[in-house]
Amino acid sequence: MVFQLSDELVFPNPYLGEEDGLLAVGGDLSEDRLLLAYSYGIFPWFSFRDWPYPAWHCPLQRFVIFPDEIHISHSMRTLMNKHTYEVTFNRDFDGVIKGCSEADGRYYQNGAWLGEEMMKAYRHLNRQGYASSVEVWDAQGELVGGLYGVIMRDCFIGESMFSLMPNASKLALIHLARVMQRLGGRLIDCQLETPHLKSMGGRFIPYDEYLAILNPKGLEQLRQQNEEDKQE
Repeated sequence: MVFQLSDELVFPNPYLGEEDGLLAVGGDLSEDRLLLAYSYGIFPWFSFRDWPYPAWHCPLQRFVIFPDEIHISHSMRTLMNKHTYEVTFNRDFDGVIKGCSEADGRYYQNGAWLGEEMMKAYRHLNRQGYASSVEVWDAQGELVGGLYGVIMRDCFIGESMFSLMPNASKLALIHLARVMQRLGGRLIDCQLETPHLKSMGGRFIPYDEYLAILNPKGLEQLRQQNEEDKQE
């Protein structure tokens, strides 16, 4: 079932969404709505040229990387030991989100989702401290890769990554996982499975397990709601 959102700041029960994860359409990309969505593992994803309003997704099988399970290949270890690139955090959020939008001609491809409205919303979250970026710089100080995502409690919900040089986005992800290990971060939400992410330790977990990490109180509320629905 796909729900139509109103101006009310509320989302439907994720367990009632479509099999492919599509849950709702409508609403806006305001800070309050985005933070509510992410607190339940719901994220906006839609073709900005084809949809006049946001579409919201919440797959019940979540593709994630646990920071202590990050896989670093021999070739990546060799690259890291060369210290060819510098990796920073939150130094150039605008540059990263722009790179994610434009790399490989993504902005002009059919189905492109990272348009101006979406970028504006995440830039705002970044200024408020709810979104962060990881940057990869070459020896000339040029931004050659990175990733960005939303920070939700002790989880990082990845939104997009890009590489202008081989393995730059992998390097960003490895550094993110290592920092999360040191700080007690529990989970990196990859949202969608790709061979690239699977090779680095990504795996599926059920939505219940995912939400128990991200938002235990929210999980209990949904369980109670599901029980009440069964009794009606």
